[in-house]
Amino acid sequence: MTEFDHKSFCRTLTQLPGIYRMLDADGKVIYVGKAANLKKRVSSYFSKKYKDGKTASLVRQIQAIAVTVTNTQGEALLLESNLIKELKPRYNIVFRDDKSYPYIHLSLDHPFPRLSFYRGARKHQGRYFGPYPGAGAARQTLNLAQKIFQIRPCNDTFFQNRSRPCLQYQIKRCSAPCVGIINKTEYAEAVQHGILFLDGKNETVIRVLTGPMQKAADIRNYERAAHYRDQIIALRKIQEQQHINSASGEMDIIGCSIAGGLACIQVFVIRNGCNLGNQTIYPSHGRDADCAEVIGAFLSQYYLGRDRYIPPELLLSHQPQETRLISQGLSQQAGRKVRLSYRLRGERAKWVKLAVKNAEVALQQRIASKEGLQARFTALRDTLKLEDVPTRIECFDISHTGGEATVASCVVYGQEGAIKSAYRRFNIVNIKAGDDYGAMRQVIERRYTRIRKEEGVLPDLVLVDGGAGQVNAAKAVMQELQLEHIPILGIAKGSTRKPGLETLILSNINRVFSLAPASPVLHLIQEIRDEAHRFAITGHRQARGNKRNHSPLEQIEGVGSKRRQQLLRHFGGIQGVERAGIEDLVKVPGINKNLATKIYHSLHHQTP
Repeated sequence: MTEFDHKSFCRTLTQLPGIYRMLDADGKVIYVGKAANLKKRVSSYFSKKYKDGKTASLVRQIQAIAVTVTNTQGEALLLESNLIKELKPRYNIVFRDDKSYPYIHLSLDHPFPRLSFYRGARKHQGRYFGPYPGAGAARQTLNLAQKIFQIRPCNDTFFQNRSRPCLQYQIKRCSAPCVGIINKTEYAEAVQHGILFLDGKNETVIRVLTGPMQKAADIRNYERAAHYRDQIIALRKIQEQQHINSASGEMDIIGCSIAGGLACIQVFVIRNGCNLGNQTIYPSHGRDADCAEVIGAFLSQYYLGRDRYIPPELLLSHQPQETRLISQGLSQQAGRKVRLSYRLRGERAKWVKLAVKNAEVALQQRIASKEGLQARFTALRDTLKLEDVPTRIECFDISHTGGEATVASCVVYGQEGAIKSAYRRFNIVNIKAGDDYGAMRQVIERRYTRIRKEEGVLPDLVLVDGGAGQVNAAKAVMQELQLEHIPILGIAKGSTRKPGLETLILSNINRVFSLAPASPVLHLIQEIRDEAHRFAITGHRQARGNKRNHSPLEQIEGVGSKRRQQLLRHFGGIQGVERAGIEDLVKVPGINKNLATKIYHSLHHQTP
């Protein structure tokens, strides 16, 4: 491998602002950075020795550098953020790119507005509240709003077709406007109170409710008065739990902690003086970074270039690098000034300290979980008498309903847990319906033939959900592919199918054994097996649903849309067609003996 000629490259490099992408010998982007002066910043990588191993390793692998000039540093910041999210370079701190953020939506275009959980582009009419830090926080707030104000959660179609109250009314989560139990005026009043609540104006709602409660009591409508009283009590309780004394009431509190080679960010979302909840985020590739670097990367990727509300102030546990530039970028996107605050005192310092404490606790739990998982992997090696501790386990499961829409799953686990990006599903074809052995043979062949061709990563252990038949089917394929050195472990459920009573079949030494129900090794095997089962059955249900949305007649050559309609009309539906014999099919206009025979055998999975 020839060394990158950085001197000649930097000699002609522009001094304008922009971003640079560092590439390795395979042409893969391994780092993306921004610069106010591209020449000065890129040259700095080659002009000194780095104490941290991460940067030194990065520089050793550089084989090419591509630059993009921008008009301003702000543009460079935004472009850098977008490229990191898209390319996920190995040496950048990368935060998981979440799907769109959750809101609560109130559909004000209906006489009886609906209050619902919402995720996606805000295209529909009505009010949006949020975004919330996560789906859990949004659903918790929605549940509180529906419990206190009983605003309907159902969609318009469901609402229009009701003749009696649904279960939501019975459990006091809806006032049943669909059947006229509440009138428009009372419902509109409840909606207005709900809006104030979701805007964080609990004190205003309490003041508004106090008057009607007193009036209801004065006219001895004690049931109505008790209803208002319960709403006020619920609001007071929420207020005690959520309230933060703040002049602006609009901020995000961000704390960072690093330990054991892992980093954690905690974000507390404060809106209108109320704590809407917190979100825990773990970056990738943050092993050699400090908290200032992690927070700088987080601010760019979390807020810039996405549909996320940016509050006027962010309270930070550490001062990020290029504070002014990040603040300018955030302000530009928000359309107003955004202040980054750090080195705080008093009450605000306590809030940030709380965020850091939450990050530390979450990190310790993650480290403990990671260490516990590694200990279980070590115990697995000892139990199965493997040469080394497995670093990659792949597990296969088959799912079908009476042989219909057979789907196989492959889930992958490493010593840090599930590797979901490596999960795969396989639609099983050209086997006899219900042939689990044939399905297992096919998925093992397809999976490892491709890995062998593409020189992909092979597992250290293969798990299959099943007994000796599935193990032998997988073993035969692995021998053909010259992969017999990889042990296969079958997990056969006991006669009662209760967890803890599984029989294990190990292929490489033909060993059949069981483990104690409390065994950590058995728990690890069960966890991986159950995840493979979940992934397989989800895929099977999707495939079955797609299949059932199409008529089996569509697959038969010579049966066009007109003949399909004639068949369905003559027999009253597809089930009638399937029950019909060849002589019955011939009676349908346009169906001769040969076509009737083809239809009959196709529907009964037979060869004419």
